[in-house]
Amino acid sequence: MVHIGFLVCLPLITALLLMVVRASKARNAIVYASAALIAADSLWLSFSEMGTQGVYFTFSSSVIDAVATLASVAIGACIIAYAVRYKNIWAGILAVVQLVGSLVFDFSFAHAVEVEQGLYFDSLSLIMAFIIGIIGTGICVYAVGYMEDFQKEHEGEKDRRPTFFAIMFLFLSAMYVIVFSNNMTWAFTGWEVTTLCSFLLIGYTKTDEAIRNAFRQIIMNIAGGLGFLAALYFSAGVMGTLDFSQFLQMGLIAPALVVLPVTCLTFAGLTKAAQMPFHTWLLGAMVAPTPTSALLHSSTMVKAGVFLLIKLAPLYALSVIPSMLAILVGGITFCLASFMAISQSNAKRVLAYSTIANLGLIVACAGVGTPEAVWAAIFLVVFHAVAKSLLFLCVGTAEHHIGSRDIEDMDLLFERMPKLARLMMLGIMTMFIAPFGMLVSKWATLVSIIDVHQVALIILLAFGSAATFMFWAKWLGKLSGIAAEQKDVELSVHPSEWIALYVMAGLIVVLCALLPVVSDWSVLPYLQSVYGSVAAPIGNDLLWIMSILVVVVAIVLFGGLNRAPKDVRKASVYMSGVGVSSEARTFINSMSGETQATVRNMYLENIFGEKTIKPIGEISCTLLIVAAFAVSLSLSISVLF
Repeated sequence: MVHIGFLVCLPLITALLLMVVRASKARNAIVYASAALIAADSLWLSFSEMGTQGVYFTFSSSVIDAVATLASVAIGACIIAYAVRYKNIWAGILAVVQLVGSLVFDFSFAHAVEVEQGLYFDSLSLIMAFIIGIIGTGICVYAVGYMEDFQKEHEGEKDRRPTFFAIMFLFLSAMYVIVFSNNMTWAFTGWEVTTLCSFLLIGYTKTDEAIRNAFRQIIMNIAGGLGFLAALYFSAGVMGTLDFSQFLQMGLIAPALVVLPVTCLTFAGLTKAAQMPFHTWLLGAMVAPTPTSALLHSSTMVKAGVFLLIKLAPLYALSVIPSMLAILVGGITFCLASFMAISQSNAKRVLAYSTIANLGLIVACAGVGTPEAVWAAIFLVVFHAVAKSLLFLCVGTAEHHIGSRDIEDMDLLFERMPKLARLMMLGIMTMFIAPFGMLVSKWATLVSIIDVHQVALIILLAFGSAATFMFWAKWLGKLSGIAAEQKDVELSVHPSEWIALYVMAGLIVVLCALLPVVSDWSVLPYLQSVYGSVAAPIGNDLLWIMSILVVVVAIVLFGGLNRAPKDVRKASVYMSGVGVSSEARTFINSMSGETQATVRNMYLENIFGEKTIKPIGEISCTLLIVAAFAVSLSLSISVLF
């Protein structure tokens, strides 16, 4: 329990300190020290308790209950103030509804329900703590150098970096609250704190676009928060408990009783995980500085949504309505978001659509509810977190040094930024190429789906995976092209950025290499505690073969990085004709005219563009959500009355 208190309180204390300390050197020292302590304690807790099937802590909760109530008031007041300032009616209305609903719940329902075991951890919580502690703090360290360059680009504007770093650490504290809270009210408080922090980070630059996108996020996530709050009302008023473990046990005994609250929690998870039709808030987050994008997309905000759905997975196996909601919305989102990623040349938007798609796959696995599907979902969470954080940070660094985030401007990056290009290639290969972890997890996903005969999901997975291969391969091809000697522009990259980038890259290699160990010592014990006797959907012999191959690929990719080639004979670029200028890439064409050779990917905007695909996903997923609520409500009424 000491470790949990430390991990929750240290980021909170750090946030308060950073709001006060204005000197850059002192602020940087606080960020480095706090990040190191948080990462170290997360590692220690994860490894020392690895394999646990659940540890619960009993203590008086009255003080924390009061803090949670005050936090709800502060969150509501802050959102209402911003809504009034920027004249956003919907945000103000939803914030008032949530604030009133939270206060009524706290004083009329929650006070009568005692939760003795308010905090806990199991193997899944420890995996999440590892992700938050290593990747989350790594992003904070990266932000030290990145935000220095960002401030230089906005010279003359007020330096609000203290606020930025304070919100980042507050975010980490809230995430620890979510993953360690057995008290559903406390988890809801952490849930809403992440919503507010996301709003503030997305709107950090205070441009019209940033403010507009920040309010889109807050509106959608407050709607999801109201779904969470409705589940709390039902759980306290009808089931008489706010203990999440008891809620799950009661659901396993009487599945019909929990259909409505599970549907409400599923809706909350879908909004937080940016599933269609709520995916646009995550795309809007791209206007924020790169550390914000990395934090929201990899280790925190969106992972809170899928964490909740994975915890609900045993109930999905028994409840058809919420299960089908998660499966179909997740499957449709995975397939269509992958299609839309094909049409994007902006690297951040490719990463955003890829994030939405992979979250859809995790949601669908959770919805299937079998232990094999949950095994796949957990590994998808892990490898997506490390690979996507590495890619976002690489794109941010590249943007600062080549002046663009467009994939088409990344020609010769292998020469211009040799270390960064290799790191970016490692992240991309992790996302879609064997033997890396994401493809292994997708393989396990396919096995688990076939076992339960989910034909519609198999089709969505097949088409979505094909689209995934296409958009990642285009980017990888751009990076790997070498055709001329270029000036190395990565010499001015900040040390803090390299630290974070190499930590993420090291995590990818280590986790892929030790995938069988993580499965046996961490994931399978969690499934054992939830489902009983289980086995991994992929045998350890195959996993070890994949692990060895990952190490070989990493050695080939980085082995000769700092070795200068000797006696290299340079030849002119051959362009299948009479060349005019190798440097300008010009040649004599068949009409005796001069033509410049260019290499550009196909984006198929007319087929896979957002205008074509987006309405299909939004309409279909909205209808599924409405239908799921209608059926769940009618079933609950029939059960209760």
